[in-house]
Amino acid sequence: MAGGSDGVNDLQSLDGAWWTVFDDPVLASLIACASEQNLGFKQSAARVWEARARLDIAKGNIFPQMQEATGGYTRIQQSRTTSRAVRTPFFDEWSTGLNASWEWDLWGRYRRSIEAAEADLQAANEDFRDVLLLLQAEVANAYIQTRIFQERRELALQNVALQERTLELAELRFREGQVTKLDVTQAQEQLTATRALVPQLEIGLRESQNALCLLLGEPPYDLASELGSEPIPAAPAEVVVGIPAELLTRRPDIRQAERLVAAQSARIGIAESELYPRIAITGMFGYESRSLSSLFTTESFTGSVGPGFRWNILNYGRIRSSIRAEEARLDQLVLQYQERVLQAHEEVETGIERFLREQERVGHLAASVAAAEESVKLAAAQYRIGRVDFQRLVDSERALVQRQDQWLASRGEVARHLVTVYTALGGGWQIP
Repeated sequence: MAGGSDGVNDLQSLDGAWWTVFDDPVLASLIACASEQNLGFKQSAARVWEARARLDIAKGNIFPQMQEATGGYTRIQQSRTTSRAVRTPFFDEWSTGLNASWEWDLWGRYRRSIEAAEADLQAANEDFRDVLLLLQAEVANAYIQTRIFQERRELALQNVALQERTLELAELRFREGQVTKLDVTQAQEQLTATRALVPQLEIGLRESQNALCLLLGEPPYDLASELGSEPIPAAPAEVVVGIPAELLTRRPDIRQAERLVAAQSARIGIAESELYPRIAITGMFGYESRSLSSLFTTESFTGSVGPGFRWNILNYGRIRSSIRAEEARLDQLVLQYQERVLQAHEEVETGIERFLREQERVGHLAASVAAAEESVKLAAAQYRIGRVDFQRLVDSERALVQRQDQWLASRGEVARHLVTVYTALGGGWQIP
């Protein structure tokens, strides 16, 4: 896409590459691809070009609003009844010339139109930035979700292997007559329940991969070979919580809302200009002749020039109603802007709080997983020598599966909450 002052091309300056905090080259590659291929993002870029073209149209109205070249040939037959003195009722008429009309911008109608178009272009630029920021966040979230499902599936398979060994132990002790068949059936029930988790996790994994494909602007396909088996992106331990309120002005949606207010304010001026007369100068010059050979001679020259005005003196009720409608629209946009700012504050505060609290939860769950793993080892060892019953071992393994699953999900939520914080702040701020 061609460069320009609207910033459509300068992707790095728009976002600050906030995702590099995760130090994940696969994530960086996915975001780069999505920024080039996502269809919604391309639509946003096209809206910028549309707004730029409309600004050029508005600027063009400062010059003569009508400029047209004319030309024609007419074969005329006069009435024999009304033109008896004419020798022949047939003759040709050739003409060519230039017509122009320029309305003076006494009341600022066209200048205000340019102001509105400029503000619309700026709003389209901010929409472009907002779409880019949300796209990056969606890619990051879908990628994190994919990694969560990958690790959950891997842990489920590890637990399947662990419980298969437990079943073998129960069968061995049953054959030796040390336990009843109940231990075997309990081990089988636990094993099949854990195996049943694997297809469910594979469904979730494929759905998250399909979401990534959509964001990349590609048909769904298996991304396993491209993504590999990297861990869940790790968020830094600390972030700045005392963020200045001025950083909220980084948000493209807030800047877009402010530009829409500016555009609407200019449109009120356009509506008010209809209360006053329009004064224009209209002129034309050209050549008219009954033969083509004499068309461009001095005798065939014709022209006219003169001022004129048009004033909608009997439409003041409609014009004033139109002004009131534009003013009401401005009031709506101002309120939307104020609401957007309040929502931004809420999103930032909520995002930071969730990020910090989820980090605490990960620490507790990690300790819980370590304890559950130790419990399984102890329960298995004591079951072998008959010091605990099989139910204790089954309960320990079931608890391990649950704690590991909760721990992985919480790790993913920490990363996703950090993405939310970046999005709420408009991206690009730094972690110390």
